[in-house]
Amino acid sequence: MRRTDKEITETALISRIIEQCDICRLGLAKENEPYILPVSFGYDGQAIYFHTSLEGKKIEFMAANSRVCVEFERGVQIRPHDNPCAWTFSFQSVIAYGTVRELTNPADKVLGLNHIMRHYSGREWVFDVKDLMGIRVWKVEIKSLTGKQSKDKLIS
Repeated sequence: MRRTDKEITETALISRIIEQCDICRLGLAKENEPYILPVSFGYDGQAIYFHTSLEGKKIEFMAANSRVCVEFERGVQIRPHDNPCAWTFSFQSVIAYGTVRELTNPADKVLGLNHIMRHYSGREWVFDVKDLMGIRVWKVEIKSLTGKQSKDKLIS
């Protein structure tokens, strides 16, 4: 990281930032074409989970290239200044790189969906087999995770 003064090295803080986000952005690439989109997610400290419909652009991109990048951000605020070149913003962000794979076993799909639902509702859910047939569930196995924050956000 170029700005080591902004780097977050504490794993617990990186996890707290992720847990406080409502969405993440999933970065994909296929044949030198980038694609980024917001997704709802779950996080277990080792992996990121999300779901999709049965078909679509995301699935085409993931089938072509399983390497992904995931971005999280929170606490973003513009910091105006009298000098237009001194405008900045405060933030906390996390970037994860990893490999995505589909969870096809019904028990694994339920596990992934419960990570997602626990993130938003704080509890476990029971899923009907019919519900599982209409969606696809994915797991990003995290290979690297880095955090960054503005100096005014130095929260531990």
